[in-house]
Amino acid sequence: MGSRNYYDVLGVSRGAADDEIKKAYRRKARALHPDQAKDKSRAETEFKEVNEAYDVLKDRQKRQIYDQVGHAAFEAGGSGGAGFSRAGAADFSAFSNVFDEIFGGFREAHARGSSRQRDMRGSDLRYDVTLDLEEAYNGVRKRLTISTAVNCDFCNGLGTKGGIDPGTCPTCSGAGRVRAQQSIFTIEQTCPTCSGTGQVIRDPCRQCAGAGRVAKDQTIDVDIPPGVDNGSRIRLGGRGEAGQRGGHPGDLYVFVNVRDHSLFEREGKDLYCRIPVSMPTAALGGEIEVPTVSGDRASIRIPAGSQSGRRMRLGGKGMPQPRGGGGKGDMYVDLFVETPVNLTNEQRKLLERFQQLSGRSNSPQESSFGGKVKSFWKDLKN
Repeated sequence: MGSRNYYDVLGVSRGAADDEIKKAYRRKARALHPDQAKDKSRAETEFKEVNEAYDVLKDRQKRQIYDQVGHAAFEAGGSGGAGFSRAGAADFSAFSNVFDEIFGGFREAHARGSSRQRDMRGSDLRYDVTLDLEEAYNGVRKRLTISTAVNCDFCNGLGTKGGIDPGTCPTCSGAGRVRAQQSIFTIEQTCPTCSGTGQVIRDPCRQCAGAGRVAKDQTIDVDIPPGVDNGSRIRLGGRGEAGQRGGHPGDLYVFVNVRDHSLFEREGKDLYCRIPVSMPTAALGGEIEVPTVSGDRASIRIPAGSQSGRRMRLGGKGMPQPRGGGGKGDMYVDLFVETPVNLTNEQRKLLERFQQLSGRSNSPQESSFGGKVKSFWKDLKN
């Protein structure tokens, strides 16, 4: 082994680009995987050759020397000029590099997972809180009572009797991971003795049974800023469940829901209010007072001849932006003209007299609509 041209081993040309060499190596590695290869002994031998070729060709400096000198530069004791040596016949650790490249950093993810496992971080918690619109406008402090896990006072969260430091796991020497040899592979897995913590507790705390934490109701005050809307989320770092055996605590997430209001409808930072107006006021014009979400009153001038659906804007009377960004929204007043009911005889006579005196100019939309209807009927007959 080792006498074949490295380019031939990977099945690429001498001028192949780095990406092409890398792809060829991956294809070869997949084909030589023990689950794929029928002749495992031959696959092991060929893989060593493939790995040797890739180890040289992936490195630009090694590749340049190989192109100039050939195999002699990498023979044991050869004069490669860079202190390189060929991969040893028993060096199978390169298989892990294959899996890293093929499966996108699977081993790094495992390493991060084992780190988190040793850390034994507490779980994040969620709490839903419901506010009135006025509370959402002004901001409010809410006191929450949460059932959670807190550090055990008897062992200071360590899980040991008297709060002494746990011992190092003898199986993994504190690493939380152990390695097992299977055929040509070295497999890393969670330590079965300490379950990945790297520590063992020989004399557990009687209060928490070695967990380092106990269940308890916790009272937390949370400041909800002005302007929050449905679905707003507030994160309280470190206020979630305590970690096991001194691990980092989780976070608390407060989700906000705002109740529907009897007067106002909300769209983002703007508010909408539907205001009834009497027929005389709409016809003659006048001034009305409308409420605002802040509890104040605002005066609106109703122009003479206003119709139902007319929208009027009160700038800056809407909801504030959360955390003070962008100022306040606007409030929009939608008018609807109310038809009189429960008329007295005198009122009825006055309206009948008004109707007799009214002409097309008093009801232009009615007249226009009537003309469109007549035209529609006429077209149907024709």
